[in-house]
Amino acid sequence: MARRALITGITGQDGSYLAELLLEKGYEVTGMVRRSSTVTFERISHIQDRLTLVPGDLLDEASLIEVLRSHRPHEVYNLAAQSFVQTSFGQPVLTGETTALGVTRLLDAIRLVDPDIRFYQASSSEMFGKVVEVPQNERTPFYPRSPYGVAKVYGHWITVNYRESYQLHATSGILFNHESSRRGLEFVTRKISHGVARIKLGLDDELRLGNLEAQRDWGYAGDYVEAMWLMLQQDAADDYVIATGETHSVREFCELAFGHVGLDYEDFVVQDERFFRPAEVDLLVGDASKARAVLGWKPKTSFEELVHLMVDADLALLSDRGRPGR
Repeated sequence: MARRALITGITGQDGSYLAELLLEKGYEVTGMVRRSSTVTFERISHIQDRLTLVPGDLLDEASLIEVLRSHRPHEVYNLAAQSFVQTSFGQPVLTGETTALGVTRLLDAIRLVDPDIRFYQASSSEMFGKVVEVPQNERTPFYPRSPYGVAKVYGHWITVNYRESYQLHATSGILFNHESSRRGLEFVTRKISHGVARIKLGLDDELRLGNLEAQRDWGYAGDYVEAMWLMLQQDAADDYVIATGETHSVREFCELAFGHVGLDYEDFVVQDERFFRPAEVDLLVGDASKARAVLGWKPKTSFEELVHLMVDADLALLSDRGRPGR
């Protein structure tokens, strides 16, 4: 009998890669989507005919209970969230409702409908925020520096709490930044790759960015969803840091991205105060040795390959669209 999985946030970057992976493994995949006018199916359009999409909302526990009862998943991957750090400063309450309390509603629905369901929570390196040690592992204390990071800490601890209180197979993956050509344009990596493509094609002559010295541990989303799946195949639930263990600055990302199309980033990049965060996180770099030892997981895609892959995809995307007016 085929395994059944439910993915919240299936229309996002990670949701689309995870859905592909699970379909390849023979799963029946159900994706939960909000009834809202803004949901875009772009990232899953190529597999949409193989998915079951159902309405549900992390703000409404009754809808979650209904989805679980109707579709009876063996595994639930909670990837839905208000996931953009900058937005969380402007919409802190909404971020808390979805990214924090939404996790509780989903865990509670699982406890009520079928406590045997295996649950994956998308935790985040943003929980470390103002880091107290470098690199960060599963035992590093959290010090979030944004409403998003704070909400993710709540989601993380409520997952631990349900695991210990109700013996649920509830796991948190503490994922460091992971990017791809499916990243939203509001994220700095995609903003750069898309900006480079526009400049190369003569559609723009500058790229305005915030803090070029900010450093991140950037991996490839396609590699990271495999770690999510591996976590739910373990006998016991636990928490895992997923990261490359390398750190790179926004400036380095620019250098590689522009260099890939034969340009010098210094001729085009303009630093703009508007894009600085109210509170910056300093040096996020993960230690994924536990995931390597227990799950046998390690990243396959290098930083340079990731940057080149993103720039190439945006060049192809913009070239396909033809003339600038479209």
